[in-house]
Amino acid sequence: MSENNIQENNFEGILFPHWDDLPNLDLYMDQVVEYVNTVLTPLELPTVTSTMINNYVKKKMILAPIKKRYQTLQIADILIISLLKPIFSLDQIRAAIDQVTAYDYPKNAFNTFVDILSGYFKNPTDVTSDDASDEAKLMHSAASVLFHKLEAEKILATLQRNRPIKEVPTTK
Repeated sequence: MSENNIQENNFEGILFPHWDDLPNLDLYMDQVVEYVNTVLTPLELPTVTSTMINNYVKKKMILAPIKKRYQTLQIADILIISLLKPIFSLDQIRAAIDQVTAYDYPKNAFNTFVDILSGYFKNPTDVTSDDASDEAKLMHSAASVLFHKLEAEKILATLQRNRPIKEVPTTK
């Protein structure tokens, strides 16, 4: 792969918000959808719709809004679900969130995951998992799978753009 293509596949400039960067005001559904999609756009992940969020509430993936307004915890959960949904089932994602937050505050767990994921975006060969806790290992593994999936999709798109497959003539 050429140096030019390697730079095209670089995630270094992607900044995923930490907990304190999330909206600290309660948001209505349309505001949540707009915010989440703004965050996810640089990753080229599928957009989130109000129908999807309503289904997350019905399936108890996230807490129901209070007076039709969503708080920081719900927005953080929607972001994590949106990141991991292309790789894991909703039940697996909810179970992982529950396991990780059972022994840590949601804010700390969210920030830890964001830091791990950001580490992969900055330099995937330099990410270490020194923390021996199973929760940390789970977050590292999920971030690794997500990063490598996104990376593979970008490489494939670059190959398809730069080296279109020519039809092979068939012989009889």
